[in-house]
Amino acid sequence: MKNTARNQVSIALLDDHLLVLRGLADVLRENPDFNVTGTFTDSKELLKALKTFKTDVVIVDYELAPSDIDGLSLIKTVRRQYDNVAILVLSAHYNTATVAQALRGGANGFIGKNRPFEEIQNAVHEVSRGRTFIESRMAQELAQYQQQGEVLLTGNFSKVNVERALSLAVLSPKEQEVIRCFITGMTVTEIAEKFNRSLKTVSGQKQSAFRKLGLKADHELFIIKDELMKILHF
Repeated sequence: MKNTARNQVSIALLDDHLLVLRGLADVLRENPDFNVTGTFTDSKELLKALKTFKTDVVIVDYELAPSDIDGLSLIKTVRRQYDNVAILVLSAHYNTATVAQALRGGANGFIGKNRPFEEIQNAVHEVSRGRTFIESRMAQELAQYQQQGEVLLTGNFSKVNVERALSLAVLSPKEQEVIRCFITGMTVTEIAEKFNRSLKTVSGQKQSAFRKLGLKADHELFIIKDELMKILHF
């Protein structure tokens, strides 16, 4: 997805709680990479604005006011009408069923409202680059359900396919470090601090490893965790 001429990510925000909306907008505006183009308290205002203003990412709450449409319907509407806009859900309702439902509906990422501001900013960067963002602990929970046969998200993770992907993958030492830490539950921010690297560098190393492994989302990494540990000798 294309950013502005200044390479800023243009962001529209939707939350029916005005205090949350203002706080999030203020935090995002502190980052020179972001341009908050609008803040909205109901979905009609947001959808009307998307027709007028160029937007890279919309950040929406999953549970809106009782008089508004539900979060899933909003996600599907935005995805259907604005396929080039990334959707990041920021919600207090943070469980595997809700996250999986939002992602299946067309969201590009999901993060809990209790997460640090730095992680929210990283999530915006990830989805603006066409990637899927799920917090590492949630990714592990989704993977656990999928391993138990509850396919919450799509993906073919048979043993043969996993081994084929791993046999073709040649991860660099730094990529292996990042993946090893991510598997243990560390966030990209924590990994960057651990190795004294920038968030951008660590995020790039993680995504490079994902491409080599044929993975598209964080929870997929945890599904193949055991095979990774055996074949790559983590």
